[in-house]
Amino acid sequence: MDIEGNVPYTFREVYDDVFPVLLKVVFHIVRDMGAAEDLCQEAFLRYYNKRIPLPSVSESRYWLIRVAKNLSFNYRKRKGRESVAVDRIKLESKSVQSDSQEDLIREEDKIVIRDAVDSLPVKYRSVLVLKEYGELNYKEIAKILHISENNVKIRVHRARVLLEKKLSIGDFHVF
Repeated sequence: MDIEGNVPYTFREVYDDVFPVLLKVVFHIVRDMGAAEDLCQEAFLRYYNKRIPLPSVSESRYWLIRVAKNLSFNYRKRKGRESVAVDRIKLESKSVQSDSQEDLIREEDKIVIRDAVDSLPVKYRSVLVLKEYGELNYKEIAKILHISENNVKIRVHRARVLLEKKLSIGDFHVF
């Protein structure tokens, strides 16, 4: 116990609890597992080196997700359009090699949806990635982004509306 009566938690406890969610969130932002793992590692290194006295594993989780999200968006900015083009070429070549027409359609749909999500403004894309891919609730997202829970709900709704408009050309169902 520390001076305030809190039971201290270990780095390993935080890592085991947070890493799976962190990896999902980061992967869906950068779309590269190797880069996602590196960015998660960078977030944990920052957490470890700062030795931030957070009151709980949950608070550590929110801090780490916020840092990893920011690292991920910065990574995406640095990679720029070139990495998107390379990813698209890789996916298209995999699609061409698919055995069935259904697989081709699914892969093309994923590309269209991914491009639509990527084209959303950052404030909407962030909440959508955290909600849908990070599987976080509104309260957790609010803590991570330092905004109100109602603001998170509004942004998620607006992100979905924008996404529906972008995808209205095709036969897609958004979330």
